[in-house]
Amino acid sequence: MGTTNLQNDHGVADMLRQLGISDINPGASTGTGWMDTKGEVLDSFSPADGKRIAGVQQATTADYEHIVQTAQQAFVTWRMMPAPKRGEIVRQMGDELRKYKEPLGRLVSYEMGKIYQEGLGEVQEMIDICDFAVGLSRQLYGLTMHSERSRHRMYEQYHPLGIVGVVSAFNFPVAVWSWNAMLALVCGDVVIWKPSSKTPLCALATHRIMQQVLADNQVPEGVLNLVVASSKHVGDNFLADKRVPLISVTGSTRVGRRAGQIVGERLGRSLLELGGNNAIIISDKADLDMALRAVLFGAVGTAGQRCTSTRRLFIHEAVYDTFVGQLKSAYAHIRIGHPLDSTTLVGPLIDQSAVQDFMKAIAAAKAEGGKVIAGGDVLSGDAFTSGTYVTPCLIEAENRYHIVQEETFAPILYLMRYTKLDEAIAMQNDVPQGLSSSIFTLDMREAEAFLSHEGSDCGIANVNIGTSGAEIGGAFGGEKDTGGGRESGSDSWKIYMRRQTNTINYSSELPLAQGIRFDV
Repeated sequence: MGTTNLQNDHGVADMLRQLGISDINPGASTGTGWMDTKGEVLDSFSPADGKRIAGVQQATTADYEHIVQTAQQAFVTWRMMPAPKRGEIVRQMGDELRKYKEPLGRLVSYEMGKIYQEGLGEVQEMIDICDFAVGLSRQLYGLTMHSERSRHRMYEQYHPLGIVGVVSAFNFPVAVWSWNAMLALVCGDVVIWKPSSKTPLCALATHRIMQQVLADNQVPEGVLNLVVASSKHVGDNFLADKRVPLISVTGSTRVGRRAGQIVGERLGRSLLELGGNNAIIISDKADLDMALRAVLFGAVGTAGQRCTSTRRLFIHEAVYDTFVGQLKSAYAHIRIGHPLDSTTLVGPLIDQSAVQDFMKAIAAAKAEGGKVIAGGDVLSGDAFTSGTYVTPCLIEAENRYHIVQEETFAPILYLMRYTKLDEAIAMQNDVPQGLSSSIFTLDMREAEAFLSHEGSDCGIANVNIGTSGAEIGGAFGGEKDTGGGRESGSDSWKIYMRRQTNTINYSSELPLAQGIRFDV
């Protein structure tokens, strides 16, 4: 495995200055201004080198209450602004993000640990969803239906829902918020964002970028809100708050299950984007060079910390030895190092707790009979003082292993053989999660079978591309323990609105539906 030098500053000080990040920062915003928060200071440390970046004065329960009340008041005004005008403000947000793409991408990389190119890519996702939302602002369409009653017209329309709560995870500290927030804004909703406590500075920087656009357009205070707070102040109470009709949660299945239960008890809406246990099937009819590149990015990109990371590989027995040999060779040349170094391909895990999970999973796989054939070590030495760097691991395993059935948020790839395609599809589907899936084949029949009713049971199914790296144009999400939610493109906007069916009678009579007679 190659390594890179961690000794220089990588422009961190200048990046913080450009983004307006101070040593201690307020932890709550109502959009156009910042609150004087009094909670405990949350320090953010970079997994790249273990250094403290900055601190956040967290919000309290009282701060949260103020934010919710301010958001309620703002919604009354914001919902009545024509959607295309809301879209114009979102367009300006996208332009502002373009100005700050480099420093914000650098902060995402440094605070989260993903490599610089992925940090830039995450900000680009934000820009892309802004562009998508601008177009959407003129396409919040309903339907017109024929009525069974003479001189009646039926149609459906969509109205703004209210406050949308967004709980985001550390691995995509800004992009997933934007998937929710930009669609919610053009739909006429207001937003309260609770970011991961592992990456709070990315959220602060994003809100500072948005602040000028909101002020320039005289957007009411409370349309776009941020609250950085411990769970004792903003936790279950946020989920249980009836004033927040929709809660969007990105995180583990365990977290999502609890959130869904709390929101469900009050009959609220929850949009759950949870764990994945994603697989690629490598056919004997595949372009193996193309498949190798996809597997590498899917399995080791973001150090295996994407919900769409490739975690299982089903390889046809005729090409198993060849492909595994190529994969081992490629793993031996992966450059591991500081995420802001331009030559790095794999950065650190988010923290040492994630490293422990990595090692426990490897031990569990070995205990069940798995064989480690590459990687699986924790790196040490002057270049890796944070203790968060590991070597991506390849394990020959069986799909029935308990650990293979689980999602380990780390670069572990389980390798398995198959003989027939239906066998591979059955194994792929035989896990609790159902997010992303892929097959590499040049055989049309195999590809179509994989996409058919008897094929992949995942929310995302790809042919000749990997499991990771979804575009914003399509609805993103999965089935089973992945939660069933859909974000981003297609018609995902509908969850942020309330549907209303309308019937208009323009006759001089009052006929009842189904021909019912009710004469007095």
